Amino acid sequence: MADSRTVIRLLAIGGVIAAVVGVLLLLSGCVTMQEWRVTDEGMLEYPECTPDYQLTPLETTDNYTLSEVRFTSRDTQIAGLLRMPTVPQENVPGVVLLPGATVTKEGEQGLAKYLCGLGYASIALDQRNVGVIDMRSDLQTFLNGEEPIEHKMVHDALAAAEVLRDQLGIDQDRIVFAGESNGARFAIIACALDPKARGVIAISTCGYGIDAAVASGRLVDPKMIRFYRSIDPETYLSKIPPRKFVMIHSVNDTIIPYENAEQTYKKAFEPKELHTVACTTHGHCKEMDAFIKAELEAMFS
Repeated sequence: MADSRTVIRLLAIGGVIAAVVGVLLLLSGCVTMQEWRVTDEGMLEYPECTPDYQLTPLETTDNYTLSEVRFTSRDTQIAGLLRMPTVPQENVPGVVLLPGATVTKEGEQGLAKYLCGLGYASIALDQRNVGVIDMRSDLQTFLNGEEPIEHKMVHDALAAAEVLRDQLGIDQDRIVFAGESNGARFAIIACALDPKARGVIAISTCGYGIDAAVASGRLVDPKMIRFYRSIDPETYLSKIPPRKFVMIHSVNDTIIPYENAEQTYKKAFEPKELHTVACTTHGHCKEMDAFIKAELEAMFS
């Protein structure tokens, strides 16, 4: 049987090893499940981190390079497509692109190609559940004291921004979040939580109006209110200034009525802009391109 001095030495060694392992996990890039919280006001908080990632070249042309990127965010490996313009090769601005529900990173390449033609890099993600959310399941997860998927999706966007900033030739100070539909909701929250971002472009989206539900008495449980506020982009609108908040929406949107987007826009703070188009679709359409170009030029100037 080991004497007491041996036991003490073993415990000390074990403590050192545990501490080293903890540090390595923390530095390994957004893998640990620690330091996640929601404030009493319903504001999501994550520590800043740069994830480990791997790049696999897919295509190289005279105008761009396309690579698959994989990185670990929280408990999951996230896949994305990194599109970089070949000219210019320095101080290139970048956009984190978050597709709408059911849309893959490949499905977001139409907008990514347009951005590349303007001289901007982009990273488009395959979001968890391909952007589809299960609010009821996430609520129960939160009530159990665990981290909801929708929170992790915000972290994925924040981690993607750091991957983009880490690329050779990227201007780390000129990164914008952009998204469509559900992806735009996560883009708004991510921009609010990333003080280094230049702004956000939210296409075909709106908030959930949780504060209105609370004010009307339809939502009264404090824990439920905290959760619903934490996933409502309207909760974070005050955190975006002095960066610009931009919404682009079709008055003929087939999924999210324009009136819903208008309500969210009214709650936003200056500087802000709402652009309308008339395409009969939900999500990005060609009629939005001129607004996207002008707003990015202003954000990156």
